[in-house]
Amino acid sequence: MISVDFTTRVIYAETDMMGRVYYGRFFEYFEAARSHLLREIGLPYSEIEKAGFYLPVIESHCEYKNPATFEDELVIRTMFKSKPRSTLKVEYEVLKGEDIVAIGHTIHTFVNHDGRAVKPPTAFRKALEEHWSDE
Repeated sequence: MISVDFTTRVIYAETDMMGRVYYGRFFEYFEAARSHLLREIGLPYSEIEKAGFYLPVIESHCEYKNPATFEDELVIRTMFKSKPRSTLKVEYEVLKGEDIVAIGHTIHTFVNHDGRAVKPPTAFRKALEEHWSDE
């Protein structure tokens, strides 16, 4: 498993008329946290794309457990719990202190420049091996 935490603070523009984080913003948090995880393991999206590979989202899901409001500090825990084959599942926990605000996942497929499905690139597999923990 690989797990990396990403911290953000809720800004006013992310809230709705009820003063809570608008539900669609969580997918933006997921993207920022996923990009952070990839950078942390030495595979920024820009490098993956320069190598001719892309990771489009083919499924996304979020369950909302507790509200988050303006100026709350949120930690988005981003995890690879299984090694990818043709797809990559990324799991997320959004935390406010000890409270779970939301949980979710995205599923990505590996494609080449022509949009054809491919196996995960060698550099991706090697980076996962280097950072993988069985805990």
